[in-house]
Amino acid sequence: MANVSLTIDNVKVEVEQGSTILEAAKKIGINIPTLCYMKEINAIGACRICVVEVQGARALQAACVAPVAEGMVVKTNSAAVRASRKMTLELIQSNHPQECNTCLRNNNCELQSLSEAMGLKEIRFVRPAQSHSKDDIDNSSPSIIRDPRKCILCRRCVAVCEKVQGVKCISAVNRGFETIVAPPFNEGLLDVNCAMCGQCSLVCPTGAITEVDDTGKVWRALDDPNKHVVVQTAPAVRVAIAEEFGMEPGTVSTGKLVAALRRLGFDSVMDTDFTADLTIIEEGNEFIKRVTEGGVLPMITSCSPGWIKYIEMYYPDLLANLSTCKSPQQMFGALAKTFYAEKKGIDPANIYSVSIMPCTAKKFESQRDELKDSGYQDVDVVLTTRELARMLREIGIDWESLPDEEYDAPMGLSTGAAVIFGATGGVMEAAVRTVYEVITKEPMPDINLTPVRGMEGIKEATLKVGDLEVKVAVAHTLGNARKLLDKIRAGEADHHFIEIMCCPGGCIGGGGQPIPTNLEIRLKRIAGIYKADEDLPIRKSHENPAITAIYEEFLGQPLGEKSHKLLHTFYVPRGVYRKPEGSLKESPAVIIIRKAWLTCSLWVG
Repeated sequence: MANVSLTIDNVKVEVEQGSTILEAAKKIGINIPTLCYMKEINAIGACRICVVEVQGARALQAACVAPVAEGMVVKTNSAAVRASRKMTLELIQSNHPQECNTCLRNNNCELQSLSEAMGLKEIRFVRPAQSHSKDDIDNSSPSIIRDPRKCILCRRCVAVCEKVQGVKCISAVNRGFETIVAPPFNEGLLDVNCAMCGQCSLVCPTGAITEVDDTGKVWRALDDPNKHVVVQTAPAVRVAIAEEFGMEPGTVSTGKLVAALRRLGFDSVMDTDFTADLTIIEEGNEFIKRVTEGGVLPMITSCSPGWIKYIEMYYPDLLANLSTCKSPQQMFGALAKTFYAEKKGIDPANIYSVSIMPCTAKKFESQRDELKDSGYQDVDVVLTTRELARMLREIGIDWESLPDEEYDAPMGLSTGAAVIFGATGGVMEAAVRTVYEVITKEPMPDINLTPVRGMEGIKEATLKVGDLEVKVAVAHTLGNARKLLDKIRAGEADHHFIEIMCCPGGCIGGGGQPIPTNLEIRLKRIAGIYKADEDLPIRKSHENPAITAIYEEFLGQPLGEKSHKLLHTFYVPRGVYRKPEGSLKESPAVIIIRKAWLTCSLWVG
């Protein structure tokens, strides 16, 4: 592609034809402010903060969507540009609640930071009343809260939901001052096709979309002398939590994470990686059984709750392809109130089970009716990485001074195979490490399964496992999942085993991870995941002595009666639209119109 030469703030620059002014400016070290632009998804051009002056143009141009042209002369900081940006910022702030000190995004809000950077000292355009009130807050979902009062209509959330996840759960509704970003007919997120993935919360520049804050529930449990509070930590948390305390993304902080949780007062700190290893044993044996006994293929992994909700909504005819294994979080929850309770001599009614997860959909998962096989709710509360960081800041934790501590037994020992669950391709790689050796009875020549690593949307490989040729595929994001599932439906896929993760990059890019989360940060977290794998002495799930012990002491055998009851589950078809009880909108005509609207908006590209 030909290059284009232009001048920006008296500096000549040459960029590829088709580049935007924003990209050209960045090349010479000029960072034009924006509240809606997302490099990895698309340019939206909604906020108008990034306007620049282009010689010969009749009006200021939005740099994020304006293409460069040969000989173009641009000013990014003229008086007109500065005045326009500040005016736009004032207008946005005029309809924004001044609740910074009590907002979850305080000190990590792009609107707040930009107002400070641009020297905004007063807001001259305060309206008599805001367009929306606290009554408009959508708290129907166990995972995500949507607050229209704080929305600046940047449409980032709309873009990620549509273009990355392919769900199209939310869009701009109404006109003028009444415009909001919401689900169809302004229904609650729980009542529509939301997968609960939380990718919208990662890209929201303000506090308009956040995770449900469950820290209060955990504080109350920790303060209750009658509760024995146990906590598990997901693989992806250990390479992200340190970001909340100013450290480099991808820093492996397993030992400090354990120490920090003990400082909070948890009675036992254990590792979701233990049940990730357990998942591999159960899932690996399930796969072998399907291959050798003629079960439903391809078998698809079931660790990602956002993905599970998605297939239940859109591909219920393919539910038989899912592994029946619970996610590692839910396996841990069931064992915490059975195996752990028995081993420690504690009444399971007094055990309070907490998960630290990179994922907002895990909150939804923990409340599913199917996941109470211990006789109780298996996991009582799920906290995201962000929520844990808030709790640690509340007690004044100095992250860097924390010592490295070890997880507690009996569910604290894990392998490198479990750690890589946190990255796209990791579940597949971990499973192959075990399946290969179970089938062949020989060591795998190279346990690093590089063909399934990386950020490519869909990865495929053919593996020689003894006399078997096993065709595998890995997809991350629901948009890529849909491509694979459409092939399966059409009979065009000949895979044996498929891994699907809901979020970009896998769990390391989950909706509950530190903000910002972008491609560069995802890659660093993935690198941290593989470093943690390489540094562990045991890297195969079937070689974990603690896994061997739990089968001998409690579970019996893989796919046995007890393991089936506690570690496996079933999934249910669910509509994309849930009828609210007592709704006044449920006339037959409205139902028909709504379903037609949803069908068009969800399936027409």
